[in-house]
Amino acid sequence: MQLTNSPALAHLAKDPIMARLIAETANPKVFNDYADDVYLALLESIVSQQISVKAADAIFTRFRALFPENYPDASLLLLKTTDELRSAGLSFQKIKYLQSVAEFSLQHPVNRAHLDPMSDEEVVQYLLPIKGVGRWTVEMLLMFVLDRPDVFPIDDLVIRQRMLLAYPEQTSGLTGKALYKILHEIADAWRPHRTTASRYLWRWKPVH
Repeated sequence: MQLTNSPALAHLAKDPIMARLIAETANPKVFNDYADDVYLALLESIVSQQISVKAADAIFTRFRALFPENYPDASLLLLKTTDELRSAGLSFQKIKYLQSVAEFSLQHPVNRAHLDPMSDEEVVQYLLPIKGVGRWTVEMLLMFVLDRPDVFPIDDLVIRQRMLLAYPEQTSGLTGKALYKILHEIADAWRPHRTTASRYLWRWKPVH
């Protein structure tokens, strides 16, 4: 791989460990399955919490099939009974969370036109009041739907695990706040391309 082909990769390669990791890893594909539909992406993120991708895809497909043209319009979602939503395979808790997304979207705009002028942190704080939506969920939205280039999802378990394997000298024996501090310091060198670095960390297959 020619690291100089991309300004982001050229910058990340200034970190020798990241340069090796990029060289060992196929270029991560960038998916945006929602055509910039932030509302739909939020619903999908709720459905996919704590279950396998295969199960989440099946449930989300059944959920969407409950609505005209497979689109869970917020007003129509709030009219659905618990039994109807349960028929898609949703838990009671996730039903409440989906209703929270719908209620929020009827009171506050969640489209790209409204969110794009905001900073990453402003988007996080704007969407956190939705029940079932945490910082990690919004960071995934920033990376995969809003195409923000400099997101570092430190609360993602895989990201932390891969960084521990890639940077053992810096992270050895550290836990809790001390570990988070070092991981942030390592990632600071990747600015303003931490999203790209994270994509490579997810795809990298460490050799044990």
